[in-house]
Amino acid sequence: MPVRLGVIGCGKIYGTHCDAIGGIDGAELTAVYDIIPDRTAEAAGAYRAHGAANLADLWEHVDAVTICVPSGLHAEVGIEAARAGKHVLVEKPVDVSLEAAQRLVDECRQCGVKMGTVSQHRFARKMRKLHDAAQANELGPLVQGDAYIKWYRTQAYYDSGDWRGTWALDGGGCLMNQGVHYVDMIQWIMGGVKAVQAQVRTAAHSIEVEDTAMALVEYRNGAVGVIQGSTSCYPGFAERLEVHGRHGSVILEGDRIKFWDIDPEGAEAGFYGGGVMMQPTPSRHTHEMQPDEENARDTSANWGEQHRLQIEDFVRSIEEDREPFITGEMSLEPLKVILAIYESARDGGRRVEIA
Repeated sequence: MPVRLGVIGCGKIYGTHCDAIGGIDGAELTAVYDIIPDRTAEAAGAYRAHGAANLADLWEHVDAVTICVPSGLHAEVGIEAARAGKHVLVEKPVDVSLEAAQRLVDECRQCGVKMGTVSQHRFARKMRKLHDAAQANELGPLVQGDAYIKWYRTQAYYDSGDWRGTWALDGGGCLMNQGVHYVDMIQWIMGGVKAVQAQVRTAAHSIEVEDTAMALVEYRNGAVGVIQGSTSCYPGFAERLEVHGRHGSVILEGDRIKFWDIDPEGAEAGFYGGGVMMQPTPSRHTHEMQPDEENARDTSANWGEQHRLQIEDFVRSIEEDREPFITGEMSLEPLKVILAIYESARDGGRRVEIA
């Protein structure tokens, strides 16, 4: 029997989830629900699913749910699903407060249901390749890791939902809503964040929360870096990660490799041979500039396909009775980083350590 999935919340992202479920063997979209009845009816018709009248009705038709409601309601809805015995996959961020997020993680564990949080970029092949190389010390001891998310959103985007751009339900702006993905990527690749010092601004929109943010980051391994997020950089640019080790550097842009250069033997001799930098031998280089045609063939870098890969992993975790690739506990880490950035900014850029 296929795993029966329901989608809760039929706003901007729900179609991506529904389309992804439709592309997974062993999964079936059986029900949808939104607090606005017209949205429920429209979604049910578009995807030939049961349009639930309420959550109690939805539970009768599903084994698991993906939660696409405003961020500040993720834990509330997820806890109700867990108590109904349904597996829970929640959109990013896991919630807007650490306390609510932890309650959701704990409740799912106590109810014996699977829980994951959407962080679909971890399913990009080049992202995993960089993570594995960094954590296997292929770049040498890590020195610096930077994330740049210079996107653009119009005022109309924020005006399109009364929850957008609010502290209560969006939980923040360019970091909590948009930048959370790449905050997660850089902290995952670098092995976790120890402390931040930050400044944030509301520079170009009429909203409660920030549309511009910058943080100096210290990672747990002693490396440093920068996290820069924005929704005010017209016309918007591809997100970019830059990771530097003592004998290698990698740059990803739009989840695709732009630069990959590792010289373990030559650089190791320079850095560990009395501190004198030596010229590396060219034959020792592992150098990669990704051809455009190869980038084009990498479907794992595409929007939508990453969601399909993550939801497929979630379905398999149910079938195989194992943890999802991205667990609820893992999703607490980027939330901790973003909340620490906000705390630092409120206190004039004070250094904030992360437990």
